[in-house]
Amino acid sequence: MKVTVKANANIALTKYWGKKDAALKTPWNSSTSVTLEGLETTTTVDFDKQYKKDIFILDGKECAEETDEYKEVKEQLDIIRKKAKMNLKAKVVSKNDFPTAAGFASSASGLAALTFGAAKAAGLNLSVEELSKISRMGSGSASRSLIDGFAIWHKGERADGEDSFAEQIAPKEFWPEFRILGCVISKKAKKIKSRAGMAQSVKTSPIFKQWYEHAEIDAQKMVELIKKKDFVALGELAQHNCILMHACAMTTLPPIIYWAPGSLEVMHRVLELQDEGVKCYFTLDGGPQVKIICLEKDVPKIKEEIKKLEGVHEIIECKPGLGPREVKGHLF
Repeated sequence: MKVTVKANANIALTKYWGKKDAALKTPWNSSTSVTLEGLETTTTVDFDKQYKKDIFILDGKECAEETDEYKEVKEQLDIIRKKAKMNLKAKVVSKNDFPTAAGFASSASGLAALTFGAAKAAGLNLSVEELSKISRMGSGSASRSLIDGFAIWHKGERADGEDSFAEQIAPKEFWPEFRILGCVISKKAKKIKSRAGMAQSVKTSPIFKQWYEHAEIDAQKMVELIKKKDFVALGELAQHNCILMHACAMTTLPPIIYWAPGSLEVMHRVLELQDEGVKCYFTLDGGPQVKIICLEKDVPKIKEEIKKLEGVHEIIECKPGLGPREVKGHLF
C-alpha cells in the first residue's frame, strides 16, 4: 500500500483563470500546456491501519489540519478512498525540487503526483483521463500534469463535469528542441494563491467575460500551432494570452499584481531580444517567475543576456517532460 511517484510541473501556453463551477472545479475556458522535465515533485503515499488520521509532510514540514495544503490532500485522498471502497488513513510525504507555491506550478505537479500515487497505493487501475478528472478537483492545472508532453485541458460542457479533463496534443518526443527557461525572481510563497485570486476575478474584474471568451479561442488556436510546430506564432500567442490573463487579475478588486520588479526586467529584456531578431517569448502564471519560451539553439544567447539582470536569482532550463511515473526509493 506504499507507492512513490514523480510528477512534473507544467507551464500553461494558454492560461485558465477562473472556475465556472466551484464544486466540480471546472474552468470557464480550455487551456493548453507543456509538461516540463526539470521541475519535479516526488511523493510517497502509504495507506495503513497504523495511521489514526491523514498525515501530510511537505518539503520536510508537517502541515496542520487547518491549512489549505492539508485540506487539499485530504480531499484527494477521500476521492480515492471512495473509489477504492476503503477507509484507511494515509501518510503522504512530498518534496519539490523547485520553489513551492511561488508561481512554478508546484500545485500542478504536487496534486498530479498525489492522485497518481494514491490511486496506485489504493490498488486502483485508472485511465489517464480518469486520473486527470480526479486531480482537477485538487488543482485545475494538475489535470494537465497527468499528460506527457503537450496537453489541452478541455473546459467541458456537461453539468457533471465528466468531459472536463486533459488529453495529449503531442508527446514530449514530438518537439525535442522546444525549451522553457524558468527565471527565478523570488523563492517566497506568493501572498495571493491562484485559487483565491481566480475567485475574486470572476466576481469583480470588468473584463472577465472578454478574458475567458478570448482564452477559449486562443486554446483552440494553440492546439493547431503545436501540431504544425509553428514556433513564432506559438510564442506570440502565448505571450499575448499571458498579458490578457494578468490584465484580468490586475483589474480585479482589490487588484492582483503578481509581477515583481525582476519580472518586468526580464519581460523588457525579452522584448528587446525579439527586436534584435532572437525568437523568444515570455509567459507568467500566477506568480512573479518569468518563463521564456525558446528553441534549443537560442538558449546560450538568451541565458547570457538574462544572467546579466539583477532581478534573476536562477535560470532553470526545461524541455518537454513525462507525466507521473512510479519510482523506487520511498521518502519514508
